[in-house]
Amino acid sequence: MQFFDDSLHPENMEKVVITVAPYGPEWMPQDFPEDIPVTMEEHIQKAVECYEAGATVLHLHVRELDGKGSKRLSKFNELIAGVRKAVPDMIIQVGGSISFAPESEGEAALWLSDEARHMLADLTPKPDQVTIAINTTQMNITEVIPPEYLEGTTLGEPGTFAAYREMTVPAGPGWVEEHLRRLQASGIQPHFQLTGIHALETVERLVRKGIYTGPLNLTWIGIAGGFDGPNPFNFFNFIHRAPDGCTLTSESLFKNVLPFNTMALSMGLHPRVGNEDTIIDHQGKRFSSVEQVKQTVRIARELGREIATGKEAREIYRIGVQYDSIDETLRENGMTPNRKHGQKGIPLRK
Repeated sequence: MQFFDDSLHPENMEKVVITVAPYGPEWMPQDFPEDIPVTMEEHIQKAVECYEAGATVLHLHVRELDGKGSKRLSKFNELIAGVRKAVPDMIIQVGGSISFAPESEGEAALWLSDEARHMLADLTPKPDQVTIAINTTQMNITEVIPPEYLEGTTLGEPGTFAAYREMTVPAGPGWVEEHLRRLQASGIQPHFQLTGIHALETVERLVRKGIYTGPLNLTWIGIAGGFDGPNPFNFFNFIHRAPDGCTLTSESLFKNVLPFNTMALSMGLHPRVGNEDTIIDHQGKRFSSVEQVKQTVRIARELGREIATGKEAREIYRIGVQYDSIDETLRENGMTPNRKHGQKGIPLRK
């Protein structure tokens, strides 16, 4: 991304698109009963409350009535339909793991099979987005979480902690290409959740080969454990390499969420909040998804940035847009053209 002398002036920035992830599949309801929904009605109401607070993208998972993460696509269909009716302008972004929560104590934290995740392209009603991981990697969410943050929670129990410590993300090249093909065929926009510059480079190659031909909506995830660590230089290096025409969102865990989101807001980028990322504030007190959205709105306004409405967020994300060619995809995402046969040097944008 390029920055001009006045790029940090709020009048030159896009409106803020706030993503909220209020269904935290790594937690059980007893970990934060005031904030973690269980019934379908509670799931839908949580989306409404987050939207009214200022969030315009809903990162969606769903629970069974026993509080465990649901792996049934019928439950996702029901929740998508309910949210669409209640807050029709909210961008519905389904979590591409479906649910990585262990089934019981001592079992592994696993993403669903390749074919099961491909079935997200067949959700009815269809969501606006499905998140997609790029490149198989470790996802040890426990690596940099201080133990005291987990005291009294189910994630702090030895068996569950060990399961999340060993979690991996299966996202090999064959699966990624097929998943992108199915999502695009269904008119569902992929949202790329990227673990570092290596994943960003893979996405660029997918675009240059014509495997993906749409807008680039990216999230940088700085959580360590196989992903980029929560170091500002990792984030800044990623920003430096990101295409000029993409949208970029920050994601981290616990007390790193607020600083990284504030950095993102100050640079014209976008934040993500919610109990999937943290259940505590900077004082270590329980901090609900709605409270996190409201805090983000306050900080954005202090920085002079306006909050996007649902309709404006759809325009910023270019929901429903696909491109007809590699050249158009590169151009619309602010990327340099592909090299033509025999061309010397780096091709210039025209």
